[in-house]
Amino acid sequence: MRILVKLTAGLLLAASCMAGAASAQTVLRSSDTHPDGYPTVEAVEYFGELVKERTAGRYAVEVYHSAQLGEEKDTIEQVRSGVIELNRVSMAPFNGTVKESIVPALPYLFRSEEHMHKVMDGAIGDQIKTAFEGAGLVVLAYYDAGSRSFYNKQKPITSVADMKGLKFRVIQSDIFVDMVAALGANATPMPYGEVYSAIETGVIDGAENNFPSYDTAKHFEVAKNFSLDEHTILPEVFVMNKAAFAKLTPEDQEIFKQAAKDSVAKQRELWAAKVSESRAKVEAAGAKISTPDKQGFIDAMKPVYEKHVTDPVLKKMVEDVRAVQ
Repeated sequence: MRILVKLTAGLLLAASCMAGAASAQTVLRSSDTHPDGYPTVEAVEYFGELVKERTAGRYAVEVYHSAQLGEEKDTIEQVRSGVIELNRVSMAPFNGTVKESIVPALPYLFRSEEHMHKVMDGAIGDQIKTAFEGAGLVVLAYYDAGSRSFYNKQKPITSVADMKGLKFRVIQSDIFVDMVAALGANATPMPYGEVYSAIETGVIDGAENNFPSYDTAKHFEVAKNFSLDEHTILPEVFVMNKAAFAKLTPEDQEIFKQAAKDSVAKQRELWAAKVSESRAKVEAAGAKISTPDKQGFIDAMKPVYEKHVTDPVLKKMVEDVRAVQ
């Protein structure tokens, strides 16, 4: 009888341990500089919901929006070192680390958002994904960030001549610094979270970004002149620490990849709606939208390409991008 009781207790304990193991959950942290409700934040949250559902709760994703874990430069290092597992960040800050990421950051390379989608969803996008692995990262998805344009507190910009002498905040990327210099203005690389106060206090005259960022960061309050020059159509990148990804089973890796792919469609839908909403909001608040003659801006970019597209691999990529119809 004692033996039977011991056996029963042992079986119950084993079953309890197995149940505990089965219900154990691995929580992955993801960073984003944008506020709660922003399309990229919602897309990563949607990714997390799909992962949780498709792994029967074995994995969950916590999204830290509003730069809670730091600005982009800091969180890039965190995800590369494995301090955090996931990160949604602009492509441009990787230009000095992953040379292939230079191509999507080049001004006036993409003809439209549709052109960018075809490029990033195809072989060129896959080539860039492979290159990121050398930096210890796995690219799970490319998200939309629309077109970036200049805005400032001083005056409307209708031509390249209007750019002369103005000070603009740019992403921490040499391409962006050189792009602004080629237009006769002065570039100041600066964390995203410092831009509002820098414009307000006159440290800079303005910045460059898309309508949703211009809106949600409230830059329209301090820089009323928005020039729709659309110099870059720069995709965002959603990355995972390579070592963390490698720890997943092959089945779970496929789940993560498919969840990320599904989140792209969600993000693009949210993005299109947000662009329209944000433009209407800033115009209602008094922002003045001007549309300059882009050809002068395009012509001014020759030295930027001459400096940054010297590698044969990058030259071929630029040709391939332009050939995509």
